[in-house]
Amino acid sequence: MIDVPLRVLIVDDEAPARTRLRDLLGDIDAAQPTVLLGMAANGVEALRLLETDAADVVLADIRMPAMDGVEFARRVACLPSPPDVVFVTAYDAYAVEAFELTATDYLLKPVRAARLAAALAKVRARRRNAPPGAAGGGRRHLSVTERNRTLLLPVADVLYLRAELKYVTARTAERDYLLDESLVHLEQEFQHAFLRVHRSCLVARAAVKGVERVGEDEGDAHWEILLAGCDERLPVSRRQWPVVKQALGL
Repeated sequence: MIDVPLRVLIVDDEAPARTRLRDLLGDIDAAQPTVLLGMAANGVEALRLLETDAADVVLADIRMPAMDGVEFARRVACLPSPPDVVFVTAYDAYAVEAFELTATDYLLKPVRAARLAAALAKVRARRRNAPPGAAGGGRRHLSVTERNRTLLLPVADVLYLRAELKYVTARTAERDYLLDESLVHLEQEFQHAFLRVHRSCLVARAAVKGVERVGEDEGDAHWEILLAGCDERLPVSRRQWPVVKQALGL
């Protein structure tokens, strides 16, 4: 099966860097076919190009005049059909912020052909597997601060989100993480991936393996969510059960 070429836009304020990326795309074209839509010197020029030509992926530097790569990524995320953004930079200090901005990958200069090919393969796989209308937009990592370090937690690894006091607990198959975000905000942002089962709990739709009615003998009958990859059960409130039932197609 021959892959359809990815439409690529290169954004870098240095002409030699733009030329190198263009040449690297040519070198890996057999493995990762692409079509170069154009090259821009900053985020402002790149946004103008995207007004007339839709890109699948943008290879963007971070430190640029007029509009840097970080601000450009924020603007791109608001487009109706946003392209994937792969940051290409000489600085590793922006890695966490890049992934918070939903960057698909983060390449350090000088970029090697094999590393660029791997990034494009990741873009291709993500766009192929994304649900309709979901390609490009939305965070794919949550920031977790622990012991003076920041971890990037993939949203896809989260089984459920539960509000506890002023924090939200994100549960994965391995452990719990504390998030300094509101459950309401997370529900609004990830409504395609999470379903509210209780006023204080959201469950990942992909983690639901079934439901079970319990408590009949105790006079407190209710439904519980059964999770894949976790023995814990999540109670469904009476108020949310009709919504949950419809969402799960029960």
